[in-house]
Order: sequence, then C-alpha cells, then structure tokens
Amino acid sequence: MSTPVIGVLALQGDVREHLIALAAADAVARAVRRPEELAEVDGLVIPGGESTTISKLAHLFGMMEPLRARVREGMPVYGTCAGMIMLADKILDPRSGQETIGGIDMIVRRNAFGRQNESFEAVVAVEGVEGDPVEGVFIRAPWVESVGAEAEVLATHEGHIVAVRQGNALATSFHPELTGDHRVHGLFVDMVRANRTPGS
Repeated sequence: MSTPVIGVLALQGDVREHLIALAAADAVARAVRRPEELAEVDGLVIPGGESTTISKLAHLFGMMEPLRARVREGMPVYGTCAGMIMLADKILDPRSGQETIGGIDMIVRRNAFGRQNESFEAVVAVEGVEGDPVEGVFIRAPWVESVGAEAEVLATHEGHIVAVRQGNALATSFHPELTGDHRVHGLFVDMVRANRTPGS
C-alpha cells in the first residue's frame, strides 16, 4: 500500500515539528495553507499555537469551510493543544468571534493548565499507544471538561481528560511532536492508513 500523505495546517504554530514527526512515523508530510492543498492529503494535523489566531487565519485563507467539510466527510484529523480546541464542538470560554472546525463532541477549556510560565511535562498513558507512557509536554494547554457519547477518552492527567478520539478525529492537550517519541503520530498514521483501506 502506498504511503499516506498527511498535511499539517501551516497557518500558525509548531508546523515543522509535526512534519518531522509524521515523516518519522512513515508518512509523506506536507504543509497545507490553501484549499487546493487540503484536497490533496489523506489526513491532517492541526498543530499547537494560538487557537484564536488559527481561527482568524483559517477564515482569511478561505480554509475554515473546506476544513469543516473534509472533517464532516470523515478525513482523519489530529489536533494538538490549540488543535484540540479547533476540533471541539464547543469551547467553554471562547474569545469574541472565536470559531472551531468541530468534529469531536467535547467541551474544551482553554489554557486550563495555566499560562506559559506554568508549562510542564508529565508522563501520560495513552490508550492505543503500546509500550511505556508517553512524555506529555503541556504548554498553555487546554483540558476537556466533558465528552459526548460517541467520544472516547484515551488519556487523563490529574483527573482531567487530555486525549480524546471520535471516529477519525484524534486530539491531545499535549505536544508529542516536541519529545522525539513518535508513537502518537504513529497511531494517527495508522488511522489514516485504515481510512484509505477498502472495507476497513
């Protein structure tokens, strides 16, 4: 089977690190900024950064509706930190005018673990990732307040939900792309492969 082509939404955030992690997980990784580039990928990563900025730039680049359409159609998508916020159907404390792509029936609280100077690392056991727990890097990280019936909680930290999957959508509060451990990206690449396999 051919190698899956996975895009990284390159409007703002830690794009380069995700491109490296995806390549290490045996995917062809591409930066995506325009609708025509989005149409050419099998899956998409929405990186960390500033969710309000990503939302505004997605509108500016004409990407918001194409993103929503691809996610509704079942394109595999993975959001980290701000990307998790972008995949939430509801934000508990949105900034004025802030919009999301949606795709996961969850309510997310922005900056829930604290501000930039309260960033931290912690080991997180993620369901579906084999071996030892992953090292989670939490930077101005959100957490998930609650999930709907179709969303599956994959990980928690100190009682708070930090990783969720619903169908072809995956989201983590933390940044696995910053650790050199590519197993979470490997899980997503496997999701993309399964989505491309007839009858899967």
